[in-house]
Amino acid sequence: MAQPKRKTSKSKKQMRIRSHTRAYPEPSVCQECGSPVLPHRVCRSCGNYKGRQVLTVSIDD
Repeated sequence: MAQPKRKTSKSKKQMRIRSHTRAYPEPSVCQECGSPVLPHRVCRSCGNYKGRQVLTVSIDD
């Protein structure tokens, strides 16, 4: 197998590793209440998903 001629520097190694990281998904707006919600997830403030009520949200004081 071929061997590298020089040691890979820390900065080159980190630049390569940084390109493998995933970008965080941009939050969209809930159609019911307008609060920000991540895609493919239930809205935490109203409990709706794809126009249906799937969670019962209660406010505890």
